[in-house]
Amino acid sequence: MDSDKFASFLSYDCEFTFGNADSVIGKENVKAAVEGFFSSIKALSHTDIESFIDGNVTISRGIVTYTRHNNTKLTVDYCNIFRLKGDKIERYTIYVDISQLYA
Repeated sequence: MDSDKFASFLSYDCEFTFGNADSVIGKENVKAAVEGFFSSIKALSHTDIESFIDGNVTISRGIVTYTRHNNTKLTVDYCNIFRLKGDKIERYTIYVDISQLYA
């Protein structure tokens, strides 16, 4: 839950899409969006199940557990797609259903 570290992996002109939210363009804008999300939860943890790499694309599938500020938890499946430009993420797409996170 470190937005600075998160942003360090992104290209300057990165495109970030989280679930069904609108895409965010630009490293600083992505960092701000991620900071907002991190502040809305207490913690999160990932369990990676499998990953596939093909050239500059990595697909990762797993389970994420979000801890709400009231200490209740939501565990859901996720799939991330990373498209790299050099050693930075140029396009980061997260497929996850967090519709019950704030319920």
